[in-house]
Amino acid sequence: MPYQFIAVDRENHITTITLTRPEVMNAINPEMHEELQQAFDEFAADNDQYIAVITGDGERAFCAGSDLKAIAGRDPEKRHAYPASGYAGLIERFDLDKPVIAAVNGIALGGGFEIALAADLIIAAETASFGLPEPRVGAIAIGGGIHRLARQIGQKKAMGLLLTADRVSAAEGEKLGFVNEVVPAGDLKAATRRWCDRILDCAPLAIRATKQAFYKGLEEESLEQAMAAQAGYPAFQTWRHAEDTVEGPRAFAEKRKPRWQGK
Repeated sequence: MPYQFIAVDRENHITTITLTRPEVMNAINPEMHEELQQAFDEFAADNDQYIAVITGDGERAFCAGSDLKAIAGRDPEKRHAYPASGYAGLIERFDLDKPVIAAVNGIALGGGFEIALAADLIIAAETASFGLPEPRVGAIAIGGGIHRLARQIGQKKAMGLLLTADRVSAAEGEKLGFVNEVVPAGDLKAATRRWCDRILDCAPLAIRATKQAFYKGLEEESLEQAMAAQAGYPAFQTWRHAEDTVEGPRAFAEKRKPRWQGK
């Protein structure tokens, strides 16, 4: 499908999805939601694509959230009608077991921060900043921001950000624990690629099984139940019977680099 508001590039098992509305700080309009849904659907279905990177065009913004001007004239019942996988086609995509990395190149506010929180890793430029300012305009962060912050940085720190609607820098985000690495703005692309290359060194089905076990395990009532249940998770079953599961030990024994096939 041709895209008007995003760009999609596929290279070396990596799908890069770029928000391309820098003139409005990459704010998301209704059409963009549908394009993102389609792009993530294609990534999820493509067995040759192992990692997705989402980023923003320009130097100012990763994503400033919803384009309020674009939705102001819509039917009130449809203003917040999102695609099947939620805001940006991502925040309710709970069945995606491939890694998603947010390369945050500027401000990530409101829905933009919620997109980043929905990713598995956040690599941020020094110039990036994060916040959920919804209460300042009489709204709340219902796109997962409230719940993901509580789970990712703990209750008191999350409450501090949520109740003040404060914006924090990339460095503070790293201290709070939701940012994995902060780099100079000019190094963001290279740093993100470095993370991708390290993941690609691993067996893709093992990575998917790991991600699925991580998130599903958090839903179990105890550590004991999580460890007992993991063998029944779908990605675990796929990994257990995969050709790559045999290739890893064989490559080690033969003192060579594994040749992963993703099957």
